[in-house]
Amino acid sequence: MVQAKFISDMKRLIFSFFSVIVSWYNFAQNNNFATQKDTTHLDEIQIIGRHKLSHYRQEKTLSSIDDYLEKANKITMIKRGNYAWEPTLNNMASERLNITIDGMQIFGACTDKMDPITSYVDVSNLDNVNIGSGQSGNENGHCIGGSIDLKLPDSKFYESGLKTSVDLGYETNGNYKISGLDLEYSGKSFYFNLDGIFRKSDNYKSGNNQEVLYSQFQKYNLSLQTGIKVSENHSIDANIIYDKANDVGYPALPMDVSLAEAVITSLSHNYSNNSNFIKTLESKLYFNSITHIMDDSKRPDVPIRMDMPGWSNTFGFYSKAQVSTNKHHSSFNLNGYYNQSLAEMTMYPNNSNEPDMFMHTWPDIRTLNTGFFVKDIYQINSNAAITNSARLSYQNNRIAKEEGLESLKIFYPDIEANKSRILTSIVSVYNFKKEQYSYSFGLGYGSRAPSVSEGYAFYIFNSYDNFDYIGNPNLKNEKALEVNFSSSMHKNNFHIGIEASYFRISDYIIGDIDPTISPMTIGANGVKLHKSLDYATIFDIYLNSSYQLSSKFSVNGTIGYNYGKASNRKYLPFIKPLSYLAEINYSTQKFNAAIQLTGNGNQSQYSSFYGENKTPAYALLNCNLGNAFDYNNNKIVLKYGIENLLDTKYSTFADWNGILRQGRNFYINLSFILK
Repeated sequence: MVQAKFISDMKRLIFSFFSVIVSWYNFAQNNNFATQKDTTHLDEIQIIGRHKLSHYRQEKTLSSIDDYLEKANKITMIKRGNYAWEPTLNNMASERLNITIDGMQIFGACTDKMDPITSYVDVSNLDNVNIGSGQSGNENGHCIGGSIDLKLPDSKFYESGLKTSVDLGYETNGNYKISGLDLEYSGKSFYFNLDGIFRKSDNYKSGNNQEVLYSQFQKYNLSLQTGIKVSENHSIDANIIYDKANDVGYPALPMDVSLAEAVITSLSHNYSNNSNFIKTLESKLYFNSITHIMDDSKRPDVPIRMDMPGWSNTFGFYSKAQVSTNKHHSSFNLNGYYNQSLAEMTMYPNNSNEPDMFMHTWPDIRTLNTGFFVKDIYQINSNAAITNSARLSYQNNRIAKEEGLESLKIFYPDIEANKSRILTSIVSVYNFKKEQYSYSFGLGYGSRAPSVSEGYAFYIFNSYDNFDYIGNPNLKNEKALEVNFSSSMHKNNFHIGIEASYFRISDYIIGDIDPTISPMTIGANGVKLHKSLDYATIFDIYLNSSYQLSSKFSVNGTIGYNYGKASNRKYLPFIKPLSYLAEINYSTQKFNAAIQLTGNGNQSQYSSFYGENKTPAYALLNCNLGNAFDYNNNKIVLKYGIENLLDTKYSTFADWNGILRQGRNFYINLSFILK
């Protein structure tokens, strides 16, 4: 029955996919209107990949994607170790975000969130990262806090021939070694790009030369992208990414990871025609599979040995179109996915005479989601535009394991195996821009379904607050009202900007203690059930400024404040305290240098109920330099510097269980770009 249901669901997805391709393609061929080009650009885009971004301008060319994301104002990375940091946006963690790879839905396979989506790609795979704050990030799926889309490179029929680049990197703290190779060929009707990167680190040391045990990791990443131009307007692209990490230590957790492996594949058709009503049409089929195995075999003393493997498989599609007519620039996206999430736990008692204990921590949850997104940018005049977007989706969750259903019925006797939901999202943003100043104002409303863990977890241990967690299939959709504002001014060489957002989240999902239930984990404080609070509020504001002192010197700075509290009068966890950054830059054609001061204030608004402790203020001094050399038609880029120059010993609010961060670190990155 399970297999038959799976095949039926997949047939519906694939039928919808091909129906949309055919109808949109015919519409594009039969509607040829003269249109006005719209250059309005409203999305926040952070370029990070080496495909387009100049190596010379990057602070550290071989940084991990985690390092790059953490530089964005509204993003913070929760650290459980030296690898696979979990991104938060607008002070909201991954459950409230929509994180995709080139528009493809992909879900981690770890119940302890040790494998966020960002851990399964590398900067070598990517062209840029699109960050959508709040409901502005609703194109690929529903969210509350926003979206992060890790964009793969577009089709590249540049006729530039064969190019190669080699990357080498070394960092003293942790004996961290990096090597990468990129091979690219671009012709008139065919291209391919093959790249690989290897990263390996030993245990790093915090300030004052204190070793942080179990912080080692090793990672391989291979990527192949290829495409064929069928005609002037049509092309077909194929992508495959293989990512494997092993021997990954997590000093903030009681277990490590022996394997985190992903295969991410896609096949897409692209249509473009500037003279047609439909400018572009992209249709994609994709599949990804993740295997994640937690392991405590290298820990010398644990109360009970455990194996905790997890699997996540996702089939999906999307079809996107861009349409222009007169003052309107519109986008459409029909997408869907089918995901299977399964996780197990086997406990091995120290007494060999006692039987092993086994249970499904994720009881084979099948999620079917289909939705439609529409966005319209209306150019009111040369200075003003209004952007409206909306999304409507249907989602069905099903517990495929009968024993998993029966286990959850212990706590929820009346639950059914299936649960269907309707999700909605709408946002409107007004933008005004003149030569010296600009501002925007937006209003949004959106909803999201509970995550697999929130809805169906069965005794998942959270080492942060030391409680076992049980999901709740009866949770309501979480809803959010959002207001955002931004303004900036440019005058001569001076720039200043401010951005702020406010969220009021109804039926806010969070764990709450149930004293009637006994914990499963030895030493746990108790059990928390996922429940809905009446509401929670989150507010953030950032002030950015820069000044060009001369053609070579510039200074810039940022200061931010965040606040979050729930209806139970408790502060929300992982809310960023006062933060700041100040930087002085010197730049010429072949050399650049920068000194940076960054830090956080005291975390005085913390919540001990959710496992937090007061985090003291800290400040770091960093220095980075770079040289670029031309040799014939080739280029050599050298980046080097010192992080945490004063060897400060510190921990931040986002460090799980207060693990210490890296102390002083010398690094060097060398890139050879051969044409």
